[in-house]
Amino acid sequence: MAKKIKWHRIAPDVQSLQFQDNNMIVTECGGKTITVGRHNGEIYAFAYKCPHASGILANGAIDPLGNVICPLHRYKFNITNGRNTSGEGYYLKTYPVELREDGVYAGIEEAGFSLW
Repeated sequence: MAKKIKWHRIAPDVQSLQFQDNNMIVTECGGKTITVGRHNGEIYAFAYKCPHASGILANGAIDPLGNVICPLHRYKFNITNGRNTSGEGYYLKTYPVELREDGVYAGIEEAGFSLW
């Protein structure tokens, strides 16, 4: 069964995103707090906290390869697919982003349930 995504507008346009010097911001999206990052002119959305020890990712950095680096233990995660690139085996939740005429949108999976 395919995942159902609900799209939420997080900004009227890219220019209105108030990025910190480290190219990240924290925002609300569909009732979730998420991090939005900018790398090589692209916009990415991913979890607010590191899956290892709950470090606030927006307080970290994005390296030249497109990895977000947690400020607590320096674990690295690819902002495109969430893969842990420093080898600890964790996975970072990522969210799809769309740039539309009326704004910047992030997609959050709708909660569902199974009868199985």
